[in-house]
Amino acid sequence: MEELLRWMVQNLEQEHTVVELASRVHMSARTFARRFRSETGARPAAWLNSQRVLRAQELLESTDLSIDEVARESGFGHPVLLRHHFAKVLDTSPQSYRRAFRGHLVTAG
Repeated sequence: MEELLRWMVQNLEQEHTVVELASRVHMSARTFARRFRSETGARPAAWLNSQRVLRAQELLESTDLSIDEVARESGFGHPVLLRHHFAKVLDTSPQSYRRAFRGHLVTAG
């Protein structure tokens, strides 16, 4: 599972279905979903979104990419999804986060 998690982080910009991920590790979708949750504590979609938020944080702190570009690079695709997940996880907007943490490389726990 560790190798798959690394691959998922390296490919955040792609959509990942449970069926596709399960086939990568030669499991049924049901077995994969159960094992994934037992090993990570989250469902695949929730885990991916948390990794995407972390990537967006890094990009906002260390680059001058626009919010649209950060959304694409972090795997959210659209700024509205980036803003939604930022508000849900960090209780702030990407723009406010950038202003507060630019150059600090602080990540969410």
